[in-house]
Amino acid sequence: MKPENLVHMANQIGKFFQYQRKDEIVPGIANHIRKFWEPRMRTAIFAYIDQGGDGLDPLVKEALVHLKERREVTETSFRGTEAS
Repeated sequence: MKPENLVHMANQIGKFFQYQRKDEIVPGIANHIRKFWEPRMRTAIFAYIDQGGDGLDPLVKEALVHLKERREVTETSFRGTEAS
């Protein structure tokens, strides 16, 4: 999917959440994208953020950065021991 399409979709999600309580906007955006975007879409938008994230609404970008950081922590955290 083209980055401009992902940016448009993410910003539309942000517009929906702009009417929520201030403390629910960023978590709401992040949660929606985590739940409803397939992993390839998230990976693509995270790569776009790494390139600057031009065109993303500031609150959307904040939510995506938070989601990206959370993913990175999860991927590097302890996952248990492997069976021998």
